[in-house]
Amino acid sequence: MLSVKQHSVAYGQSSIIQDLNLEVGKQEIVAVVGRNGMGKTTLMKSLVGMTPSRGGQVTLDGTDLSNLKSFQRVRAGIGFVPQGRMIFPTLTVKENIETGLAAVGEKRIPEDLYELFPVLKEMQHRRGGNLSGGQQQQLAIARALATRPKVLLLDEPLSNLDARLRLEMRTELQRVQRESGVTMVFVTHDQNEALALADRIVVMKEGVIEQIGSPEDVYNRPQSRFVADFVGFENIFPVENGQIVTENGRLELSGAASVNAPGLAWRPNMVSLGNGRFEGEVLGAAFAGGSREYLLMSPLGPIKAEMDAAAPVFEPGSKVAFDLPPERAAVLERM
Repeated sequence: MLSVKQHSVAYGQSSIIQDLNLEVGKQEIVAVVGRNGMGKTTLMKSLVGMTPSRGGQVTLDGTDLSNLKSFQRVRAGIGFVPQGRMIFPTLTVKENIETGLAAVGEKRIPEDLYELFPVLKEMQHRRGGNLSGGQQQQLAIARALATRPKVLLLDEPLSNLDARLRLEMRTELQRVQRESGVTMVFVTHDQNEALALADRIVVMKEGVIEQIGSPEDVYNRPQSRFVADFVGFENIFPVENGQIVTENGRLELSGAASVNAPGLAWRPNMVSLGNGRFEGEVLGAAFAGGSREYLLMSPLGPIKAEMDAAAPVFEPGSKVAFDLPPERAAVLERM
């Protein structure tokens, strides 16, 4: 449905996106994730034509959009929900939706749009500024869908909502996508949103794609140090000649000799705490509901570990044995 090839964007002499390639299938939900400043929003704005590209090709359902202006891309089938929603507070719900239709030269709101958002039909004469955050988000999505887009781009669609509303809107986005059949690409810095919503996840780092895969692949099998750190592998070590390289030198790790990769990574809950060949001093312990988090200082450097909250507690200042089982680790292709 959406094909992006050798796509590049720069501001002045600064390259923001470099030769990016991405294919998005029909009715797929793709999440673009990464930390702030990694080019996610720039990518969205360049695809919709708000930010000019410096090279490459963008194709939508076989139509080349590369040389089209923003309003022409909307007419060709690109829908966009910007960060912050951009609701006109003094216009009614109906009038807000009509501003989106104006971009494609239409005036009549599709009746099935209100079937997708029944709450908006009840409130169509209420001013946008009098809606709740969740209702405003629904209005922003409805305004974009009114143009019958083939692909809907959403920039941080849940970022301005509280935790309860975020959970509700995740379900709402899934329902809207399922019932409308629209292809969705959304930006987020929240890995939980990406894991919950997406068919595939694109991890960006400094304007390039670091990894693409299913939520399960990205979460359980990160390919690089950057992705591992992003999805919660907090104990990451280079590996050379079957030894892990620490800030205090090289250490033999049982089973690491068979690892033919430059790095290994463990989540805190992958650390074996209470037994093992290493020993660390507990610097801190924090109760986290169903688990207890620990920070250890050890010959390997700082280690973050996690145990079930019902397990015996290791007090700060105490010595505790631990191990890093290689069979539990993620094997990294790039450090």
